[in-house]
Amino acid sequence: MRIGYFLSSEEYTPAELLAQARGAEQAGFEALWISDHYHPWVDAQGQSPFVWSTIGALSQVCRLPVTTAVTCPTVRIHPAVVAQAAATSAVLHEGRFVLGVGSGEALNEHIFGDAWPQADVRLEMLAEAVEVIRELWRGDFVNHHGRHYTVEHARIYTRPETPPSIYVSGFGPKAIELAARIGDGYVSMMPDADMVRRFRDAGGGDKPCQGGFKAAYADTADEGARIAYERWPNAGVPGELSQVLPSPRHFEQAAELVRPEQVREAFVCGPDADGHLEMIDRYAKAGFDEVYVANTGPHWEGLFDLYRREVLPRLR
Repeated sequence: MRIGYFLSSEEYTPAELLAQARGAEQAGFEALWISDHYHPWVDAQGQSPFVWSTIGALSQVCRLPVTTAVTCPTVRIHPAVVAQAAATSAVLHEGRFVLGVGSGEALNEHIFGDAWPQADVRLEMLAEAVEVIRELWRGDFVNHHGRHYTVEHARIYTRPETPPSIYVSGFGPKAIELAARIGDGYVSMMPDADMVRRFRDAGGGDKPCQGGFKAAYADTADEGARIAYERWPNAGVPGELSQVLPSPRHFEQAAELVRPEQVREAFVCGPDADGHLEMIDRYAKAGFDEVYVANTGPHWEGLFDLYRREVLPRLR
């Protein structure tokens, strides 16, 4: 299993994200995820740099493979522009780039005042967006007149020798089946064997499956749990709310109903290597090929040291 580090654009400045990428490579992590947000989930996280600028900068500070986890190529940014951004990213990273995509959240995508489509329509838009992106990556002039997108006389000139892979995120049955049908791999934030099985049975076969989890490194588990609840109370927001709430203020209101113990259960808190190894093992048993850990709070250097000294050597 490949172990990677998850760069949280919602919480860290561009300079901090670059420093974390360097630190992750030095600690022995094998790849990077990076989130793509217009807003943080709650104001306590406090950041949301433009991911494509950060991805370009990452190519100059480390040589780890990078996957967007995930970009929504349907509303906020037209898929023709995502196609160009991803192609340039793949060139800068010399092929070590994967475009991870998903159907998105209103939190990031509603900013132009467009109606937020229902889930089935969002999946339909995602499928067409991926079609447009792949068509543009072939290098010819593209004229596309679809149900959701129009592209006229568009050609991407700066392209890698081999088009990037596209991994698709999915949580519900329809989204997972779409991921199996159109994706080169699968992305999930839950160590759920049924999801992986559904993806593989629906046509995903042996395509790579990436998963991720969150940690809060600190001197004690209680201190880590306090940081996690302060920075990520939205981790306890249930159901479809994460897809439909439109602003950090609404997530803060919903998070008032979240108890600290709910967030603690969603995180690996504190300095104990065993907690990380147990979580990684859950993903391995669920059938994932890669797992990415994100740190919350100011002690990410401590997490890197823990992985360098204890977690990665024990895994290998």
